[in-house]
Amino acid sequence: MASTPLLRQRVAPVAAGVLAFGITLFPRIALHAEAPDRPDIKKPIYDEYDHSPTSLSAEPLSARFENPNKAASPTPTDRLAKQIGKTRLFIYSYVAAAENKVDELMDSAFHLESSFVSTIASLAPPREAGEKLIPGTLYVLVAAMAGSIVARNRNVVLRATLPLAVGVGAGWVVLPSTMRNISDLLWKYEERFPAVADGHIRTRDGIEKAWRMATIHTQLAGNILDEKITSGREALEGWVQKGK
Repeated sequence: MASTPLLRQRVAPVAAGVLAFGITLFPRIALHAEAPDRPDIKKPIYDEYDHSPTSLSAEPLSARFENPNKAASPTPTDRLAKQIGKTRLFIYSYVAAAENKVDELMDSAFHLESSFVSTIASLAPPREAGEKLIPGTLYVLVAAMAGSIVARNRNVVLRATLPLAVGVGAGWVVLPSTMRNISDLLWKYEERFPAVADGHIRTRDGIEKAWRMATIHTQLAGNILDEKITSGREALEGWVQKGK
């Protein structure tokens, strides 16, 4: 009887080792890990990780993507930023308009300056004409002053027209090329007003016609005077010869 417990103590480790060796070599029952949610379903320990959407978020996909275009209500910061943007656009539009207006004014001023300079330069006589503006202009001014002195005790119309006429006449005598350029320039401005241009043409034609008539009458009077003088001289010579 004493040997029985001793035998059991010797046989038990051997049987446990044989059983573990047999289970290792010939496994018939798969070991499963218990699922925490469903205890009735078991899965292997070495099964792959479950990528179920429920493990990421408890919110269903239908509720998450139910209305993607739905915008949240703007915060006070968003409304303030929107108002600041509108204000900046408003100020920028007015500043751009002011800059464009200043640029237009500067362009017009530069254009006016260049037009004035080119106009004054076009009035200068060519070099081959040999005209000198400084003494010629002084002569014209002196002639106009002389005309005003002559017409000082006359009526208003004569006092207004005689200095101008004398000055213009002196200009055509002293500075013919410059006066021709001035006349062409005035004619360009007169063409913008047809009534003024027609009046100028009629006045010029009348003056030219009167000048031609005066020239013709002067020539006729000169010829008649020459004939009278010639006939008188011949008659005088005949009387002298008869007296001899």
